[in-house]
Amino acid sequence: MKPDNKIPVPDRISPQMREVLEFQASLPQPACAADDYPGMRQAYNDERRYWNEGGPQMLRTEDVRVPTGWGHVLTRVHVPQAQSDATLFYVHGGGFILGNLDTHDRIMRLLAHFSGCTVVGIDYSLSPQARFPQAIEEIAAVCQFYRRHSEHYGLNSERIGLAGDSAGAMLALAAALWIRDRDIDCGKICGLLLWYGLYGLQDSMSRRLYGGSWDGLTQGSLASYDAAYLRHPDDRESPYYCLFNNDLTHDVPPCFIASAEFDPLRDDSLTLSETLRAHRQPCQYTLYPGVLHAFLHYSRRMNIAGDAIRDGAHYFLQQINR
Repeated sequence: MKPDNKIPVPDRISPQMREVLEFQASLPQPACAADDYPGMRQAYNDERRYWNEGGPQMLRTEDVRVPTGWGHVLTRVHVPQAQSDATLFYVHGGGFILGNLDTHDRIMRLLAHFSGCTVVGIDYSLSPQARFPQAIEEIAAVCQFYRRHSEHYGLNSERIGLAGDSAGAMLALAAALWIRDRDIDCGKICGLLLWYGLYGLQDSMSRRLYGGSWDGLTQGSLASYDAAYLRHPDDRESPYYCLFNNDLTHDVPPCFIASAEFDPLRDDSLTLSETLRAHRQPCQYTLYPGVLHAFLHYSRRMNIAGDAIRDGAHYFLQQINR
């Protein structure tokens, strides 16, 4: 699409979203080459430090290294209260190439606080050093580990959920399908909480109309994330990458599907919700107005970010209390 024809997103976002962009623009902007992954990760870690300050305090937080077929994976267990009705596994976003337990720590603590459930963050291996489907296999292995060792870590593994934002939402759903298709015992997956994920669309109206320098989600940048994550072009059609190629007609856990109004990935979420509804799979789709992709990070300055996390937590509680 000719750039002049795209929606003028910066003119239409909410006042609080605009304030966040202005604050972000005031921070140092280190220049990194397109293939300088260590530099990009350090810059991302530094920038997210401010956004993770404050927030709910946990009864207990413990970092645990979990053995998997790919080596040890670091996890973080947030326990908000003495008794938990379920465990939520959280998969962070970052385009498959960025992010860790610290960059998404406040989101996880808010989710634990609003749900009252233990939240286990998974620091899966990043691309391009780790390629598809390694992260999915690591997530499934972590869920299995805590199923086997739930008593030792004081977790409720009878009822679990998976949650994630952006690329983490895709990985959460892909891992749930992987677990279902291989009949892996991780406990009952009562729900999936999916914030502004990508689920396999290569083109859509929202991908044409939105995305730019303000959110780092141009068509070129989206393609670069895919290239770093996938082993070869044929992986684009895998049912664990293009999730619409998987069987979504049965035994999909109830899904809370959240999208951002001015996100180029918005139609991925809408397509997922319409697909599930067409086949009577339980889901709730919520569009959050006036915001950009990744808005969940900005709860220090944006009320709607906390609202979106609370909405997902409450949806999960509804599922485990059925």
